[in-house]
Amino acid sequence: MQTHINYETDCPIIDIAAIAAAVSSERLANDLATVAMFGGRSDGGVARLALDRNDTRARLWLIEQASALGAKASVDAIGNVFLDVPGSEHELDPVVTGSHLDSQPTGGKYDGALGVLAGLEALRALKDAGFTLRRPLSLVSWTNEEGARFSPGTSGSAVFCGVRKLDETRLLEDSDGVNLGSALDTCLAELDAAGVARRPLATPMHAFIELHIEQGPILERDGASVGVVEGIQGVSWFQVTVTGSANHAGTTPRAQRRDAFEGACALATALRKATWDDEDRVRFTIGTFSVSPGSVNTIPDQVTFSIDLRHPETETLKALEATFNQLSQQTWAGCRATLIPLSRVEPVAFPTTLTALLDDTAHELGITAPHLVSGAFHDAIHLVKHCPTAMIFIPCRDGLSHHPDEHIELDDAVVGTQLLAASLARLTC
Repeated sequence: MQTHINYETDCPIIDIAAIAAAVSSERLANDLATVAMFGGRSDGGVARLALDRNDTRARLWLIEQASALGAKASVDAIGNVFLDVPGSEHELDPVVTGSHLDSQPTGGKYDGALGVLAGLEALRALKDAGFTLRRPLSLVSWTNEEGARFSPGTSGSAVFCGVRKLDETRLLEDSDGVNLGSALDTCLAELDAAGVARRPLATPMHAFIELHIEQGPILERDGASVGVVEGIQGVSWFQVTVTGSANHAGTTPRAQRRDAFEGACALATALRKATWDDEDRVRFTIGTFSVSPGSVNTIPDQVTFSIDLRHPETETLKALEATFNQLSQQTWAGCRATLIPLSRVEPVAFPTTLTALLDDTAHELGITAPHLVSGAFHDAIHLVKHCPTAMIFIPCRDGLSHHPDEHIELDDAVVGTQLLAASLARLTC
């Protein structure tokens, strides 16, 4: 039976059932296993840090897949790798899909890599189904999404979209003092030797769709194989410093203490209480906590801790930030506090035109695809400023990610890839 979808008024009839049927679970599984060997760990995880040898090997493997697709491989100045499939109207802006290949030091096999490989399989399925592209179609692997080696992350997409400057990004250093620019030049030299063409930054795109594992528990809890992402939470990072007075632990009475640790604990409790919401949409995390002078028999005179605050609505984020400022101006166990903003990223809402297209396509394929908001950063957070952007999530077991035990079900990956392939067809017709 044929399923007909019309995205644009001049869009021909598309047999999306045939496109979905052309997605090969065997090919996708083989690709996932192959890429997992680049930086594979003995515990089943992956260590493929941005621009290291394993990351470069994974890029070269991806580039090798271009010829079978009738695609041209290219790389830009920040190392983003593209496989470009021409359309019948080559002057039109391309539809783009993809994600990233770098991992955490003790990461899993699917974070990022699944989005690249699902995109690769979607391109193959369109070719096998005999689908004729009107618009060009591209697959991209973005550089340094994780930020595990060079911080901050999402370097490739941010530089591509003009959110960050290339020269400043090249100066980022890893823990060994190696700068990103040096590692990038080594990688680019290998790609040059392989005959990969160079391309400019900020090339126009008609649309971008990124498939990714959820990295959370919602889809698994709801028994859904795939979800449509409405947007990405905003985030504010802070550093809090609580200052007291050091003194002897054994001789100083409680009433005369200005214990920075006691003050920090009281403030941290108040901050956490301020973020409590019945809907459980606020995300509040204290990820680092440092006590000084760090002596077992000395009352701490200074404590520093971090705050990661996230919410999908700008107004709620601003209100909580104002509350945090008020709390930090109070005295805690006789100690004073300072709150320093470190960074802020506004919440992102994906355009309803694209989320509706994903909804439509899922419905036509008989796929249940609930909506959800991403709590984690993705390259799509920058692409949304460059072109219409959307995301597809599939579940991961127990919501676990950034860990060797990260796991997905192949059937879910196939369903996500089917939705991706059919949606790309609508966008490229």
